Amino acid sequence: MLLNESVKTHGHLCPGQVLGVKMSMLGLKEIGIEDPKGKDKKNIIVFVEMDRCATDAVQSVTGCSLGRRTMKFVDYGKMAATFLNLKTGKAIRVIAKEDAREKAKEYFPDPESSSGQNKYTAQLEAYKVMSDKELFDVMEVNVELKPEDMPGRPLRRIKCDFCGEHVQDMREIYREGKILCKPCAEGGYYTEREKTSSMLHAMKISGI
Repeated sequence: MLLNESVKTHGHLCPGQVLGVKMSMLGLKEIGIEDPKGKDKKNIIVFVEMDRCATDAVQSVTGCSLGRRTMKFVDYGKMAATFLNLKTGKAIRVIAKEDAREKAKEYFPDPESSSGQNKYTAQLEAYKVMSDKELFDVMEVNVELKPEDMPGRPLRRIKCDFCGEHVQDMREIYREGKILCKPCAEGGYYTEREKTSSMLHAMKISGI
């Protein structure tokens, strides 16, 4: 049932969905969360370390989301997630084992064909029946949340002295007496198109 709900969220069934669902079930069990979308919904925060299929599954099972500030995305590129019980402070990090792919072949060998699609399907079905011990490593960890990272209304909104845009949740940076947003202080994932065009034009004129 949980897998079906996850597929509705994600759009298709894949090995990552199965891993994400089982990872979430294990993590919730380990930290003592029984009803993540009901009576326990204010007691859980999840840190996900990948922006892949499994993350949608984690959101579907736990009810945690970026918008509610109960899901935190940490871009480590690892198939792992940490489940934190805010009420008890208990936190468990669940990591998908790399050798699970090879073990999956023992459950659903495919002697008739070595096509990628058949391997993919066999892996998906194997993950459904493999035990948690075969699929995951479990690590008990400590997680300390700052007040500005907790769910709820922003503690502060402040204007960047350079671009004039407002920054909330204490993400501003103080440098040489100025208040700056992260893109202005450190560079961002975007550049303003007009400024980029002007820069390229200047480089062309100077022969760079």
